[in-house]
Amino acid sequence: MNNLDLAARLQLAVSAAREAGQLTLGYYQRADLAVELKHDSSPVTVADRQAEQLLRDRISRQFPQDGILGEEFGETSGSSGYRWILDPIDGTKSFVHGVPLYGTLVAVECEQAGQIGVIQIPVLDECVYAARGQGAWFVRKGAAPVPARVSSCASLKQALLCTSELRFPTPERQQVLDRLVRATRINRTWGDCYGYLMVATGRADVMLDPIMALWDIAALQPILTEAGGSLTDWQGQPTIYSAEAIATNGHVLEEVLKLVRA
Repeated sequence: MNNLDLAARLQLAVSAAREAGQLTLGYYQRADLAVELKHDSSPVTVADRQAEQLLRDRISRQFPQDGILGEEFGETSGSSGYRWILDPIDGTKSFVHGVPLYGTLVAVECEQAGQIGVIQIPVLDECVYAARGQGAWFVRKGAAPVPARVSSCASLKQALLCTSELRFPTPERQQVLDRLVRATRINRTWGDCYGYLMVATGRADVMLDPIMALWDIAALQPILTEAGGSLTDWQGQPTIYSAEAIATNGHVLEEVLKLVRA
């Protein structure tokens, strides 16, 4: 892996995520949008499938030796050492309800770590992206990219907490959420990838989810760390391979973990 390899893949990741996001807008808030349920009862639409197919086509055309893992079409093996990890619509429940906070996630993994991450929010026309060692960048409504930086908030007493759900899957994890809600100044359900974008751009201070898939997480860690924050599991380990996540601005991470472990 070298910087030229990362730069070329980052350029494609940003442009393809934007193109896939634009595709989803053709189905957004359509009254005739059909919604199916997958085996795990999560929703899926033609927009999810078409957006992922677009991403796969762009990647395989430019980097045919790279592997690809996507939420809708599974895994295609590669030989280059790079693997793309795709979530064409992160927040399909929001998407089908006409909520504008869903996003397209594109990640590139190499050497057992997330190296590139892109969060594209199509309806709001906001994007944050990063590659390891190359900083994190925020683009809004076609303006020039500016550095993405986390907030300077140093205490949960002043923090804004986001989460995707109000109900967590076990009593123990529900108690963690309740403790964090009581400890923070503001609590909002700006969920799915949008909450992580908010942390990376300094507009929120903590975001957590108790259940996530690899395609939900992989893009987040490069973005949060390059923006000066943290992306860990609930034990505080900086990994994309746990089915859970906590994002912070870094300053409040230990305070959050104390409440998680309490």
